[in-house]
Amino acid sequence: MTRLVTIDAYGVLTEPATLKIQRVLPGPIERVWAYLTDGDLRRQWLAGGRMKMEAGAAFELVWRNDELSSRPTRRLAGFPEEQRMKSRITELDPPRKLSFTWQGSGDVTFELERQGDEVLLTVIHRRLPDRDTLIKVAGGWHMHLDVWEARATGKEPEPFWEGWSRLREEYDRLLPA
Repeated sequence: MTRLVTIDAYGVLTEPATLKIQRVLPGPIERVWAYLTDGDLRRQWLAGGRMKMEAGAAFELVWRNDELSSRPTRRLAGFPEEQRMKSRITELDPPRKLSFTWQGSGDVTFELERQGDEVLLTVIHRRLPDRDTLIKVAGGWHMHLDVWEARATGKEPEPFWEGWSRLREEYDRLLPA
């Protein structure tokens, strides 16, 4: 099947404080939706934490980035072994759209679109407060999505901190000052 969209692995700014990044993942769409909404599955590529599937519902994301690869990784100085963030679902349209608050830096929307046997995942992170946060978030989303894509295709993901450090430097060069 010919893809309807050309996907660049790198995120792009659609507005000065809005990052958009896309991936094509193996379907079906219900499987991709489960990896967004089920805490145990989401923990394999981003962060754990239970979500009540209801607009307005509060939840907590729990990151343990050291566990995202079976290869040894060295956590960067200043980053804890575990990070927690309180969030709230702002929009819910299963299995096509999920939006929630992102403590301290705006909100995130995940949009899913069927493309034959695959699913186009679009992540939009809005209202990023400054360039430093934008660079960290861009590298973070890129790396977390690389982990998801590797797992979805049966590959071992790159150690998280090594990949994130490299990507943060690349986004610093790619995104306007």
